[in-house]
Amino acid sequence: MSRIGRMPIAVPAGVTVEIAENNKVTVKGPKGELSRVLPSEMEIKQEDGHVLVARPNDLKKMKSLHGLTRTLIYNMVVGVTEGYTKQLEVNGVGYRASKAGNKLTLNLGYSHPVIMEDPDGIESAVEGNKITIKGIDKEKVGQYAAEIRDKRRPEPYKGKGIKYIDEVIRRKVGKTGKK
Repeated sequence: MSRIGRMPIAVPAGVTVEIAENNKVTVKGPKGELSRVLPSEMEIKQEDGHVLVARPNDLKKMKSLHGLTRTLIYNMVVGVTEGYTKQLEVNGVGYRASKAGNKLTLNLGYSHPVIMEDPDGIESAVEGNKITIKGIDKEKVGQYAAEIRDKRRPEPYKGKGIKYIDEVIRRKVGKTGKK
């Protein structure tokens, strides 16, 4: 049995979970509403304040879908109650980030500023050299953070670029002079 898949998902007060046909799960909470069509092979039930996911058989594909389905529902419940945040840090001389409306402007040493627009349901904030991305959909928050980081990845010699706050950059030693 999948250890993650068989764990019940507690539905907190103020959150409603609706399971429609074809396993379309809609979660409504204080921060918003998320819906997603999950694999139709899985059996999703709601019992006394908990959501349970069961699999039909023990095929390898069903085992992997079991844990995935449970985790996706859990992420939706956490998203509508607490939301998700990712923090990025801009390092480098002359590297700056600024925010105007829903446009994020990044000066990253290119000949032009990089302008990115916040996707629907995602908001970003700039405080000094830190960029904070907030939203209720974990997938969208992570994707937008990855797209921002991709504009100038951190390099291993000086550590310049955009990195996640908790990311550790493995530094390399530069060239040494000949004697």
